[in-house]
Amino acid sequence: MTPYEELESRFRELGHLGHAQAMLGWDEAAMMPPGGGEVRGEAMAVVAAIAHQKLTDQALAGLLDQAEGSNERLNPWQQANVRAMRRSQRRANAVPESLVRAKHLTTARCEQTWRVARANNDWPAVSGLLEEVLNLTREEAQALGETLSLEPYDALLDGYEADTRAEAVAEVFSELKAFLPGFLERVIEHQQAPLPLTGPFGEAQQHALGEAMMRALGFDFDHGRLDVSHHPFCGGVPDDTRITTRYNADDFLESMMAVLHETGHALYQQGLPADWRHQPVGRALGAAVHESQSLFVEMQMARSRAFISFAAPHIHEHFDANANDPAWSVDNLYALATRVRPGYIRVDADEVTYPLHIILRFELEQALISGDMTVTDIPDAWNEYMTRHLGLSTSGNFKDGCMQDVHWFAGLFGYFPTYTLGALTAAQWFASASRANPRLEQQIEAGEFAPLVQWLRTHIHGRGQLESARELLTEVTGEALDTGYFKAHLERRYLSG
Repeated sequence: MTPYEELESRFRELGHLGHAQAMLGWDEAAMMPPGGGEVRGEAMAVVAAIAHQKLTDQALAGLLDQAEGSNERLNPWQQANVRAMRRSQRRANAVPESLVRAKHLTTARCEQTWRVARANNDWPAVSGLLEEVLNLTREEAQALGETLSLEPYDALLDGYEADTRAEAVAEVFSELKAFLPGFLERVIEHQQAPLPLTGPFGEAQQHALGEAMMRALGFDFDHGRLDVSHHPFCGGVPDDTRITTRYNADDFLESMMAVLHETGHALYQQGLPADWRHQPVGRALGAAVHESQSLFVEMQMARSRAFISFAAPHIHEHFDANANDPAWSVDNLYALATRVRPGYIRVDADEVTYPLHIILRFELEQALISGDMTVTDIPDAWNEYMTRHLGLSTSGNFKDGCMQDVHWFAGLFGYFPTYTLGALTAAQWFASASRANPRLEQQIEAGEFAPLVQWLRTHIHGRGQLESARELLTEVTGEALDTGYFKAHLERRYLSG
């Protein structure tokens, strides 16, 4: 067996361990009884430690050295696989196993406590555990930064989106901060309030509608399923893909769009290169690209008038609605799906105000990692930002403020910027897809999604980690990331007509 073949064998095992970790996490969020939390956290910590041991095995470093020295005998996919392997190995070696175990145990306790505390608006019940998580994350960021020659926050951000730095993100976000407040005022002045739809909308009907939308887009139910959790997410692996949503009896569009968002993630996952299963090169390219796929489906496509025209008969059928009622018309459903108004909850935010929610989290988590802010400071800082930028006070309203997202309680510092980077990228992908297919809008309205999904599979999904995210975006769209596409999209959707 050559050094490269031995590496593939070792990383295949790591891929299977990753599958086990994903299923433990999915079950914890969707199925696990409350009393299983402590032992589940211990199990997840052990599996993470085993994976860490395999990545930090000294023999692995030697195999990588040999494989890198034989790049001329490796094809482009194999070379990219070795690069991805080395990246994983370097990051693992930067962090001691004791810290890996400690962080998994602490984040498991914190996340499980958060689920109950958020429902009770009980910030004191979880803030102490969050402080423990933050301290461990700072320790991790410091260790990674020293090994990778990065600032601590950049070391965390780099784990979700390779070669992305906070300074560059801040430049992009400053453009949005300059553009969005004035644009938001214009949109609110321009739009007309839609007619309300009166619930309650049954959970069973919402679930059935969500599955119908998933099937229409091509989700493979032989290798995936839809469930319920506190926070919608997509997890698992390409051949075992799990997505979750949550239901609001007063607003079925909230769940439908969450399902479509997660289906975008799932289509990416199910479309990853089959020839490279369980290998690093066969994984998703990064969090921002992953988010670009969910937002491509939800924001670029599913909130379009064309998609609402397709979805309307399905909506009418599942809720036994009168199609002749103006409130259930395509025009009104579209107005509901694209209504812009400041709100407290990030995952329910429209695409105009959404980036402001992300910028808040980006700015606060940088301060938390640097030590310029403490956990105690979070509620007041959150309230100050929301009041200033969205005109909404969260004073005393922790569950709709700083407790609304699972990310920090699960130790996911550095992830938030990728949501808006994904939104910008999605607008650029969609512009390219539209240029390549002049009939795209008509196909969406007719429910013919296969051509669009195939375009994604060919240009993005099936490429895995063959190239960097920047290289792939430039290759597919002809240019580097440009906020102009996102701004133009917003102008067309919200100010035309």
